[in-house]
Amino acid sequence: MSDCLSISLTRDGALLRLVLNRPKANIVDAEMIAALDTALADHAGLPDLKAVLLSAAGPHFSFGASVEEHLPESCAAMLAALHALVTRMLKYPVPVLVAINGQCLGGGLELAMAGHTLFAHPDAALGQPEMMLGVFAPAASCLMPERMGQSKAEDLLYSGRSILGVEAVETGLVDAIADDPEAAALAYFDDHLAPKSAAALRCAVKAARLGYVKRMTKKLCKVEKLYLNELMSTRDAVEGLTAFLAKRQPKWENR
Repeated sequence: MSDCLSISLTRDGALLRLVLNRPKANIVDAEMIAALDTALADHAGLPDLKAVLLSAAGPHFSFGASVEEHLPESCAAMLAALHALVTRMLKYPVPVLVAINGQCLGGGLELAMAGHTLFAHPDAALGQPEMMLGVFAPAASCLMPERMGQSKAEDLLYSGRSILGVEAVETGLVDAIADDPEAAALAYFDDHLAPKSAAALRCAVKAARLGYVKRMTKKLCKVEKLYLNELMSTRDAVEGLTAFLAKRQPKWENR
């Protein structure tokens, strides 16, 4: 276990459990990103591994990424690390199951959407509030339209509003809702993944995701450049982030 991430192998080594372990916010900052990336890399080659279950300690999955790390002097390194983690999850050789309770916002939702199958509480709140801060959500701009369809994704990406789990499952943002998402994910693993050959499962995952992974990695690279080269050169992006940290309303100048 790291300071921010609980790591364990269960089900006779067939299931890797990763628990965001810095409640209540479970901020996806540089430390959390590095811990997740290392844990996934360290276990990817285990021959008996059949799935990963990503969940979170406390009442909330994650309030999002670190706003401080979005400031101009650190955002390039932060985005590179987060997008490398997203890419690793997209390419992961076994299914990544995600159990979502409470708030799942911003970088936390981007992290969840990089998984394969999402289970959420009916009252979980899922959203990309980055526009409230004068920025946009790079990974979500790639992942969300694939899950929800273009128009529904644009609604959430532009408005910054959150939706509950009951709506999220109807739109396809999450795959199932349950009063205990973690128990539902474990039951899915036990019923549908544990009985399978790990070798066959890896081949099936690779085959099913070939086109998807290619599209996502290509778009993610372009969107990251847009964020760094265009968005972060605007006055309002810096104003929005600074205002949030100062706990005041931003003053937009539309430039």
